[in-house]
Amino acid sequence: MPTILQILGWRLFFYANESQEPMHIHCTKAGMECKYWLDTERFEIFEAYAYNMNSKSRREIRKIIYQHFEYIENAWNEFQLRKY
Repeated sequence: MPTILQILGWRLFFYANESQEPMHIHCTKAGMECKYWLDTERFEIFEAYAYNMNSKSRREIRKIIYQHFEYIENAWNEFQLRKY
């Protein structure tokens, strides 16, 4: 499960066994956890789940994902290619 970013206490990462799912990112910080789907055609993200998060932490991680959207997309594609 490679960590691709660590920023403002958030760790953004992928799981190696999820290549059959659409592009997404897992995020954790201080007991909080979430997963966001990335729609690269529309430059949008959608919350798949969130655990122990309030609206402030949701806004914070959404902003981080949008600020690093292209980086996350490229890291996902590279990671998926390396596995095979």
